[in-house]
Amino acid sequence: MFERFTPEAREVVVEAQRVASDEASANVDPLHLLTSLARNTKVLTALGCPGDELADDLRRVRRRGGMSDADVEALSGFGIDVEHIVERVEQTHGPGALTGGQRSKRGHRPFTPEAKKVLAQTLREAVDVGSKRIEGEHLLLALTSLPGAAADVLAQRGIDSLAVRRLMERREAS
Repeated sequence: MFERFTPEAREVVVEAQRVASDEASANVDPLHLLTSLARNTKVLTALGCPGDELADDLRRVRRRGGMSDADVEALSGFGIDVEHIVERVEQTHGPGALTGGQRSKRGHRPFTPEAKKVLAQTLREAVDVGSKRIEGEHLLLALTSLPGAAADVLAQRGIDSLAVRRLMERREAS
């Protein structure tokens, strides 16, 4: 499947591994893929979402162990202060304690089952639109179509699968 990726899309996947390494995460997850996509493509900017702002959102979500702003808001309705809990956990266990585990050695970081689903969905999205190559737009489409923190972060910025499909149609028409 990887041979169908454009060089830009391949770089997104490789960069996601670097992002996971930089964060000392044991695995590559969908948030790493989205962080890399924000750094390496113009597709999010075309949808009105500057990559640096999205990267800030993703750092905040990762620090909270993958909880989106919507999750935090829902829990606050029950009187649970997630930010306070995160601060207390970090006081006890160190900064980034909820970011997905620590990995002391360099080396291969496997993709989580969720990240593998995103990559498989990326191929399906490309096939569904009749594309022979897998591009960043297909990866973004997969991230918006599968439930999880990445889709939640994108939805809060007004990016869903319909918005991505419309962008792809506009690009194809021009």
